[in-house]
Amino acid sequence: MADQYSAADVAAMNPDELAWASAKTLFDREPAAQDMGIEIIAMSAGKAELKMIVQHRMLNGHATCHGGYLFALADTAFAYACNSRNQNTVAAGCSIEYLAPGREGDVLRAVAEERSLAGRTGCYDISVFNQDETLLALFRGKSYKIRGAVIEGSED
Repeated sequence: MADQYSAADVAAMNPDELAWASAKTLFDREPAAQDMGIEIIAMSAGKAELKMIVQHRMLNGHATCHGGYLFALADTAFAYACNSRNQNTVAAGCSIEYLAPGREGDVLRAVAEERSLAGRTGCYDISVFNQDETLLALFRGKSYKIRGAVIEGSED
């Protein structure tokens, strides 16, 4: 169950606290990320760092991590970074480049960084690494702010 924050609690948070609260709120209501074993490592305004261990069920016919799981990890980091300011934000588009395979047991780390934020739109770059710091994928996402706040009841 998500932590409950009052509007006053949210107003008193610094940007990093707000990023963590927004990420925890999203995670608590996101069964897909939970099912994949994704964990939040770090959060700050416009940035997110997540990790996931490649499980046997995530392998493709070549015994490497299915690209859909790499995409899902990167996309989740993108979502947490672009929602880190407690403003409901969705993907407007994204692309991924696969550079190296992930293997069973690899600990993957997705690092999302905001590159641009203007009006309702943003641009984010996400890098996915394994435990050896090998770059496995590069993902770019474009975001669009919609109505509402991530933390319900915290709108002004």
